Amino acid sequence: MRIIVKWKIVLVSTIIFAFGFLKTSAGQERFDKTAFYNVMSSGNMEAINSEIDVVKNASPNNKEGYEGALLMKKAGFPAPPKKKLKLFKEGRIKLESALLADHENTEFHFLRLAIEENAPKIVKYHADIEKDKLFVQKNFKSLSAPVQHAILDYCKKSKVLRAEDF
Repeated sequence: MRIIVKWKIVLVSTIIFAFGFLKTSAGQERFDKTAFYNVMSSGNMEAINSEIDVVKNASPNNKEGYEGALLMKKAGFPAPPKKKLKLFKEGRIKLESALLADHENTEFHFLRLAIEENAPKIVKYHADIEKDKLFVQKNFKSLSAPVQHAILDYCKKSKVLRAEDF
């Protein structure tokens, strides 16, 4: 009986390994913006860690911006303050670098706005809220449907953005 159980474990592990190998060796993982925004709005640390891996292994343009937003979101979970601050700083650097590389990226302005609005005051990451709000409002119609949907969902809990503004 134990041999059968061990054999099943080995078989399942081999299948999982082979699937993961095929997934990464066949090319980049597919980045799905709907899944990304579902994870960003969730309160699930495992989902955030998994999405960070997806972003790292995928090839979206300026993936540092997506990874940065996820890292800052992750910093909001219970952890020693030093680790939280390190994660937040690392994420901020990635998102800000992505914005410097592509200042016209409305999606990254939205991500920064969402992070800024929810960041604790101690991290002093609130300077661009109004600028980002206006930028997102101005360029909303040029965004893809999944991003527009994510923005409208975010409006339900935002103190800055309102669905009527779009």
